[in-house]
Amino acid sequence: MNKNELKKQYAQTVQPMGVYQVINKANGKVFIDSSLGIQGKMNRCKFQLAHGSHMNKTLQKDFNLSGLENFSFEVLDLLEPEKDLKTDYREDLKMLEAMWIEKIQPFDEKGYNDRKQMKLKP
Repeated sequence: MNKNELKKQYAQTVQPMGVYQVINKANGKVFIDSSLGIQGKMNRCKFQLAHGSHMNKTLQKDFNLSGLENFSFEVLDLLEPEKDLKTDYREDLKMLEAMWIEKIQPFDEKGYNDRKQMKLKP
């Protein structure tokens, strides 16, 4: 295959999407998030934490104190795509994320998520 064919094939490949968690092994706190491209999002999260630019300031502060070795990044759930590549899965992902947040309750002393941001839109 030539370079253009490989690019086209990659563009047509559905990337794994789902919900992941970041666990602080030192204190047990959890951060839950979701993405249409879960591996890329987890890599971006690690990069932002390592460079001090993560949007969640409390998670960033704990990361700065404890370091990467005290954090684990785990996929909680994957969303299986339908055959139609044009389907928009953002709402499905938000629902899946909300279900995991409801189950784990990663708020206050148990986690880094913000209760106000987790409200589902009607």
